[in-house]
Amino acid sequence: MTFPKIPLAQSIIEICAQQGIQHIVISPGSRNAPLTIGFASQPRFRCYSIADERCAAFFALGIAQQLHEPVVLVCTSGSALLNYYPAFAEAFYSQIPLVVISADRPTDKIDIGDGQTIRQQNVYANHSLYNANLSESASAENDAEINTAIGISRVKKGPVHINAPFEEPLYETQEGISVTPAIAEMNVTAAQNPNLANFAGIWNGARKKLLLVGVNEPGVVSDAVVGQIAADPSMMVMTETTSNLHHPSFINNIDTIITPFTEEEFGALQPDLLITFGGMVVSKRIKAFLRKYRPKNHWHIDPLRAYDTFGALTKHFEMPVNDFFGQLAPSVAHSVSDYRELGQGIKDLRARRHEEYLRKMPFCDFKVFAAVMPALRRESQLQISNSAAIRYAQLIEIDPTIEVFCNRGTSGIDGSTSTAIGAALASGKQTTLITGDIGFLYDSNALWNSYIPKNFKIILVNNGGGGIFRILPGHQETPVFNTYFETGHTLTAEHLAKMFGLNYLSANDENTLEVGLSALFASDERPAILEVFTPTSVNDGVLLQYFRELI
Repeated sequence: MTFPKIPLAQSIIEICAQQGIQHIVISPGSRNAPLTIGFASQPRFRCYSIADERCAAFFALGIAQQLHEPVVLVCTSGSALLNYYPAFAEAFYSQIPLVVISADRPTDKIDIGDGQTIRQQNVYANHSLYNANLSESASAENDAEINTAIGISRVKKGPVHINAPFEEPLYETQEGISVTPAIAEMNVTAAQNPNLANFAGIWNGARKKLLLVGVNEPGVVSDAVVGQIAADPSMMVMTETTSNLHHPSFINNIDTIITPFTEEEFGALQPDLLITFGGMVVSKRIKAFLRKYRPKNHWHIDPLRAYDTFGALTKHFEMPVNDFFGQLAPSVAHSVSDYRELGQGIKDLRARRHEEYLRKMPFCDFKVFAAVMPALRRESQLQISNSAAIRYAQLIEIDPTIEVFCNRGTSGIDGSTSTAIGAALASGKQTTLITGDIGFLYDSNALWNSYIPKNFKIILVNNGGGGIFRILPGHQETPVFNTYFETGHTLTAEHLAKMFGLNYLSANDENTLEVGLSALFASDERPAILEVFTPTSVNDGVLLQYFRELI
């Protein structure tokens, strides 16, 4: 097999292979030529070439999101690796394993005015789980650093950075390798959790237990645990669209439930014990509620991290969710309580009001989401962009067989399309991305990608600007607002679709939307975009009135 002649590059490639790395996303460049040649020459790696570094990083994030294994990103020196940073930060907060390997100039070339050089060492320090700054020569110390970085990314679920300096010549190759790198695996010491029986008193004494689930991987929670949770009359379960957790008794549209509440109703909802698991929570309303009406105890269940989102965290159980409920079960008893029943009654009322208002609302963003969600294929995957898209999705029922993902780590709009394409490729499932116009246009280079699956679909809701700013406090119809907040525009995706070889469909009312959705899912010969045009000035009024109609 062909290898680069530089021993350090050989070591990196060989260690990645021995550590089970399979997917390599390469951003074209010259300084990283030794790594590019080595990775691309080895059949044990699956390599992808994506020119735009920001898109490449989110594409890699999407692959790692699905496989739960480290994906390697390789770039040249200079500003290239700075363009990885948005996805790197998302990986940090979403607990997704990424390994960035940046080629660098030798140390003596830094800060002397040489071209394409920046201070690359520790450039991701604020969001990196580990920074391996290698020396130029192959060595046991370098091998240890590479092994450690990959191991930490895999075990602690997050991004790491390996910075590798290479001196010219960069393109020389040889058959076979001239180094024998040492391979090592991380020794992981499991967290020592207390005896859960000691916490049964708090559990049994709480007549109002609220379970709140944020971003959560599909299939993580067993059916037995779901049944155990659903059987407790003292437990109200609130799940977000990204929780991938379903049961008829669970409340999966939180904002619909609590937005119309009075102070008295909020007081009745205040939990004695809050239990959370999963990642970030979308709903601002539930966060505001729990910060004001704090529970006596807040337990978070996660093997790695706990955030004190509500200022009430009292215990972090560093263990999987199934283990927690399984170990706790023998020590708990169901409290006499009408708390779950309270939630169910409100849920039923809101569902009736929802349908009543949906029938009379004009064509708008809300109406689009209400039509799109039931049209999605069963057993498929849904990727949702941030801003208004994920918030509308939170208000609509979704089929339990559909897996839902969204980049909620940093909640940015910058890479939703790239992430969705990477995820679609890795999962092999029919994948639909629902996105807004600003997020889509911002990440339009995501379509400059040779790996988009033929059955990949984009539903683009184009309301002519950043519509979410119209529903936030402080909105005023002024030139400043329209220019600098809403970013109004008249652009469409039609020419982009043609340039990148995607089928293009459009809709601008209920009838054309129905026809467009049918056509979108009728063929999988080429990836496709359905662009739905909605009236800019209508959406915010409809949404605000929706919450008033729920009472």
